[in-house]
Amino acid sequence: MARDLTLLTDLYQLTMMSGYLKNGKEKDIAVFDLFFRRNNIISYSVAAGLQQAVEYIRSIHFTDEDIAYLRSLRLFDKNFLEYLKTFRFTGDVYAVPEGTIVFPEEPLVTVKAPLLEAQFLETALLNIINHQTLIATKAAKIAYAAEGETVMEFGLRRAQGPDAGVYGARAAVIGGCGSTSNVLAGQLFGIPVAGTHAHSWVMNFPSEYEAFRAYAEIFPDACLLLVDTYDTLRSGVPNAICVFNELRAKGHEPKGIRLDSGDLAYLSKRARVMLDEAGYPDAIICASGDLDEYLISSLKSQGAKIDLWGVGTKLITSADMPALGGVYKLSLLYPQGGEKVPKIKLSDNSDKITNPEFKQIYRIYDKKTGKAEADLLCVRDEEIDESKPLTIFHPKDTWKRTTFTDYKVRPLSVPILIGGEPVREAPSLSEICAYAKAEKDSFWDEYKRIDNPHVYKVDLSQRLYDIKNKLITEIRGENG
Repeated sequence: MARDLTLLTDLYQLTMMSGYLKNGKEKDIAVFDLFFRRNNIISYSVAAGLQQAVEYIRSIHFTDEDIAYLRSLRLFDKNFLEYLKTFRFTGDVYAVPEGTIVFPEEPLVTVKAPLLEAQFLETALLNIINHQTLIATKAAKIAYAAEGETVMEFGLRRAQGPDAGVYGARAAVIGGCGSTSNVLAGQLFGIPVAGTHAHSWVMNFPSEYEAFRAYAEIFPDACLLLVDTYDTLRSGVPNAICVFNELRAKGHEPKGIRLDSGDLAYLSKRARVMLDEAGYPDAIICASGDLDEYLISSLKSQGAKIDLWGVGTKLITSADMPALGGVYKLSLLYPQGGEKVPKIKLSDNSDKITNPEFKQIYRIYDKKTGKAEADLLCVRDEEIDESKPLTIFHPKDTWKRTTFTDYKVRPLSVPILIGGEPVREAPSLSEICAYAKAEKDSFWDEYKRIDNPHVYKVDLSQRLYDIKNKLITEIRGENG
């Protein structure tokens, strides 16, 4: 879906760039972090969207038409418009790989580049990473609730536009879905596509039985029938069984049935008995219809006999949290010819105070279990000696401390672009999905449970903590 997205930005990015140029800041180097803040819904997230973000960054260029449009706004002088004619991204990008489990305040993407270039990336990066991380996270929670059973992404018709549907499907697969109904996403990303027929198929024939029979004749080896158009138990399942018998007589085995409405727990249990008694114990029961992780969890607790889950609206829109809330904040500045200057944003709300410096995220694992135990935000050049005990502390309640002795660490943020050029081959979607599964498996269930998950530790190194507090003290002192 290659398109020119250069002007996919907020106007104030361009006005700031123009101002920086006038003030001689074009050779200053800036470090920006993209991260999301703590909230009451998301306990963890699954990073997604990096591939599209990199494609966007590498394709940035202002066409003659773009320059003409910006000139027509009568906001920008000739020098700035001339500067844009040769504008390209020449900086560095560091990021956690797609599929990584991430937590509030952790940089998903870090940009180190000339100030104007780094500033310009803000809007598009937030647009891409915010959305896809949000959908991957929702999918991960739904897949977790399904307890290993396959989840199909069914949300295209309810997505907020084509891009949300296509890239949302990709993100959902990273989060844990096994297939999509979205044929374009299937073509673009190699995602398995899945689907049966709608109620309208049944309604277009004189009877439900004739509709099922016609479908079975066309797709004898992929026959999964939607059985709730008229009456699931009195009509739908019995008619499906009749058609299944005809298929078997011709040497074909049916796939199963789909339920899209009603009491899915009750209907699935009754349908399972009917299918088993008719000699179809291997016929699957698929369910759809406004499902999410909470309803799936409830249905499973009621003993619902559902093998396959089709989830649409509440997945593709992340219905209970329609925005991730990611932000893009300056954390370090290298003025031309000067020493580095750590930067921090202060607020009366302590959750909105940012972390300064060029940072790395270290994930701490217990060597015996291989499970993740905590994350530590450090200054980028800090190293951790695994042969020595490591004590971490809560960044606010500093009396809360944990010491690790038999542990290993893994740096999460890796170089993606250096000097504007890629330094690693982009993984395939199947590789990303395998990595995402391993990531989820490395966390205890207590952190992944749907209700009241345990809070995962994300702390600051002593060095980063000291830099942050020194900045707060200095700025508060200067401002009274």
